[in-house]
Amino acid sequence: MLAEPTVETAPAMPKKNPLNLNPLQLRTLTLLQELARHPELSTRLDSGEVLITGVPTPHGNHFHIGARVVASRDATGLANPAVGAALARKGLIDGDFPTAFTLTEAGLAYDTGLREAILHGSDH
Repeated sequence: MLAEPTVETAPAMPKKNPLNLNPLQLRTLTLLQELARHPELSTRLDSGEVLITGVPTPHGNHFHIGARVVASRDATGLANPAVGAALARKGLIDGDFPTAFTLTEAGLAYDTGLREAILHGSDH
């Protein structure tokens, strides 16, 4: 009897945006992840979460996070309670968005794919 040929399959690629975040939610999460990288704007907790303690004030049509520049139009979700509610529902943030909240470990690890698209090198 002949053995059946084996078919090797490639491992499944991780799904991009597995939580189906909308564009505004993705941009907002990207900015929260960047805020979490800066100790002057956040505090890392023993739990692995990061307490966001500050959001820079826009001047003109942009604001700065460290050496990066963000267009104000990409940051509208930072003051939108509906965005916060969606991110909390999906387990990416916890607390009272936008005033006192943490970015969860899942939120820190989520690949939005937008970091280079909306965080630009500083020109001043």
